[in-house]
Formats: sequence, C-alpha cells, structure tokens
Amino acid sequence: MAVRAEAGNFLNLCHDPKKACEVTLQPVDIVGVDAAILFSDILVIPDEMGMDLSFVKGEGPKFSDPLTSQADLDKLIGGDEAASKLTYVYDTIKLIKEQLSEDKALIGFTGAPWTLATYMIEGQGTKTYNICKKMMYSNPELLHNILAKVTEVVKLYMEKQIQAGIDVVQIFDSWAAAIETEKYDEFSWKYMVEIAEYLKGKYPHIPIIMFPKGIPTFYDKVYGNFDVFGVDWATPMELAKEKLGDKYVLQGNMEPCRLYSKEATTESVEHIQSVMQTSRHIFNLGHGILPDVPVENAKHFVSECQRVSKK
Repeated sequence: MAVRAEAGNFLNLCHDPKKACEVTLQPVDIVGVDAAILFSDILVIPDEMGMDLSFVKGEGPKFSDPLTSQADLDKLIGGDEAASKLTYVYDTIKLIKEQLSEDKALIGFTGAPWTLATYMIEGQGTKTYNICKKMMYSNPELLHNILAKVTEVVKLYMEKQIQAGIDVVQIFDSWAAAIETEKYDEFSWKYMVEIAEYLKGKYPHIPIIMFPKGIPTFYDKVYGNFDVFGVDWATPMELAKEKLGDKYVLQGNMEPCRLYSKEATTESVEHIQSVMQTSRHIFNLGHGILPDVPVENAKHFVSECQRVSKK
C-alpha cells in the first residue's frame, strides 16, 4: 500500500516496472513463499486493446466504453499490435528476474478470455452478469467474436511474458461460475485450452496452471494440454483429487479468510495434507488474499505448509 501511494494510483503502479517489481518481490522476501507472482492486473489487456480503463476508489475498475456491437469490437486493436503495447509488463518481468533468487519461480498470469470479456461487456464488475449473459443467449456470435479476439491477444501476451523470463503461466477464470455447466466449455474452457495448446506447442517446458473458480460440476468434463489445476476454496479437495488428481497436479485450496486465525489455518493445512498425502500438489489459497490479513498470519500459513510437506 505504501508503494501504491507513491505511484499515485493502482494503474500507475502496474505501469511502473520498478515499483511493480518491488511489490512482486515483497511476499517472497517477507512471507517466504516458494514463487513470486508477477504484480499486474488482468485488465491491462483490454486497456491496451483500446478500451478506456480507470480504477474508481470504492468501486473498482470501470470501462467508459463497454462493448455492445461488432462495430465496437472492430475498433479495438488485436493480435500482436495489442500484445506489443504491454512493454511495461515485460520490463517488470526482466527486472524481477534480475533480483529474484534462482531457487524461486516467477509466475506470470492472465485473465481467461471469458473473465476479461465480462468486464469489457459490462463495463465494470458485476454480480448478475446479465449484459454478458443476454449476449450469450441472444447474440452468441458477437460474444464468440469478442472471445476469439481476446484469445489471440492473450496467446501473444503470454508468449511475450515467457520470452521476458517467466517460469510458469497461470490462467485465471475468476468468473467461471457465472456460466451454466452446459455452456462452460463453449464460452470459456475451450478458449483457455486453445491458449494452453498454443503455448505448449512453442514452450513445452513451461508449466501451465488453469484456475477456473467455482465449477465443480464441470470437473468430469475437464480436458486440455496443461499441467496444474487450481482448486477454489468452495470445492472439496477430496472431489478434485477424485476427478482430476490422476491427470493434473492440483493446487489450492485453503479458504482465504482462514488466514484471520492461525488455528483455523493450521486446521486447513493439515486437512489438505491428509487428503493429498503423497499425491502431486501445490499448497495455495483457494482464491486471493484479503488486504487486511495480518502479515504474521500469512507467514504462519507458509511455515505450516512447509511443516506438513515434510511428512
């Protein structure tokens, strides 16, 4: 928060490689995690495609010109031209790699095309997704056109992140649960798989993490050429292990609010370890950490993960 105050606002922080590098390295230095996660925001992609992004205090990200038609979409920059505008992200990665210990991985990331499209169509965060979903059912061709254009930019954006030095790719579909199970593959998963397939074709050594939040009913249908499946906190780890543990490394899935209590944290870490035992697993939260969690409690989580991993 102190570094953000120096930058002036959140978007300025994303655009400043030195400050973004500093914020990326803080959890590694202070909390002791095994990997750094690039500090950026998923919405830098539509921003550089030509949409007008701002972060409004107390309200979050907003686009002044949400997409409503094919003509709106046609105005946006696509492909390599858009991906090439994200130079501040690639410069941040290079700075981080210069300073990050060699035994620590650097995770780069992107929002999934569906999650990005929800902001681009709604113009802001939403609880109902009614504008997106109206398009899904009444004008699916336009929604697919938006998803396809975003997918092309994401492919090249992640490729350029790899070229800049990231060790792992993570694709977040934060708003996966907004889509009914029967439509999830068509409007989200297949685009995520397309991105993973493109990257694996060129960089087979780079691990890819898929993290769709809140879709346990889709687990039977999961497919694709990727390495790690992120499990959200609301999905039982037992279910994820049963459905996906043989095919993918699993990541997750402690409820982030358990970090408010060291006892609740220890209880969850021990439970996850008892479920996964010697199966392939990466300890992580089941979604994002909240701003007011005490740093001491985050340190406790990491140390507990390290303790049970030795069993």
